[in-house]
Amino acid sequence: MAAVQQAQWSALAHRLRALRETQWPEAGITQAQLAKALGGSKSLSISLISSWENTEKPVTPPTRRLDTYATLFATRRSLDGGTLRVLPVGQLTDEERARREELLDELLALRDGRANVAPPAPVADIWTFEQGQNITIVCARLPEKYRRHLSYADPESADFVSLYTYADPDALIELFGHIRARNPDNNVTFCTSEELEADDYTSHLVLLGGVDWNSVTRDVIERVELPVDQVAREDDAEHGGFRVQRDGGARLFEPQLDRQGHLLEDVAHFYRGKSPFNQKRTVTVCNGMYGRGTLGAVRALTDARFRDRNSEYVQDRFGDVESFSIISRVPVVGGQGLTPDWTLEENRLHEWPEAAA
Repeated sequence: MAAVQQAQWSALAHRLRALRETQWPEAGITQAQLAKALGGSKSLSISLISSWENTEKPVTPPTRRLDTYATLFATRRSLDGGTLRVLPVGQLTDEERARREELLDELLALRDGRANVAPPAPVADIWTFEQGQNITIVCARLPEKYRRHLSYADPESADFVSLYTYADPDALIELFGHIRARNPDNNVTFCTSEELEADDYTSHLVLLGGVDWNSVTRDVIERVELPVDQVAREDDAEHGGFRVQRDGGARLFEPQLDRQGHLLEDVAHFYRGKSPFNQKRTVTVCNGMYGRGTLGAVRALTDARFRDRNSEYVQDRFGDVESFSIISRVPVVGGQGLTPDWTLEENRLHEWPEAAA
């Protein structure tokens, strides 16, 4: 019974998010706008709206909030004047009242377990691509000096496992699973930069790792309009960083290490834009100065605890721009890289395009 109830509440969360995102998709309603509209004179918190839309750990809204949802989405007039608001029920037309009652009954049936629930389709996010389009994840090959003592990375060994030859395997596993779940009808593949074939370049490209080892990342960054370049790590004394050109000068954002060489904070770079190899496809770069930065760039938009708020931030901050970039901190605690929260200003080191004055 608990599993059935969980499925019902997850379906309710999915429906509430779908109302916000797809009822009037051209409006681009954000969680912040919805929180303000539903709360009236006392705005609700964005985190509360997010908890109601969380399909994995849903929090069910009280009846009065579902009633307000139904009133809001019963009429397109809720957007009149450019501000999202809930009209008084007495101002609704007969048709709008009927729509409100229908929607409220649907939401209450989902909450109370009276609805027949089909498995929900994956919610669209930045990792959702048009059906039928190919997606290729490209990793660097782990340099030979790091592979030579690993029998699992030796093709001549009976214990050979090809994934041991990949750099950033943790980021690859995290991202491959997420993209496959979001795009069940698409062909999603991964390979090293050395294995990339001509046709792969014109698919949606997702590049893991930076210019030190991933040659495709270097090729792409050189071909796109972006005021960010990566300064390679020369040796143990030079840890490199991401350099931003602005106003005739430059600023370098570097990882932080202690005197013993332990990583305290990595730097992550996330870039999304049109592919220079196919204008109808995208290229995405998830990069860090070290592996924990690369994983942090990936998890910012895959980690169930942060992806909704980070996706919301990206939508609010960049809107429909074709290309954008975020450089962020990735704190390292106990050897583990933490998922960056882009809604916190102190975590965002640089954004492009820069915000209007």
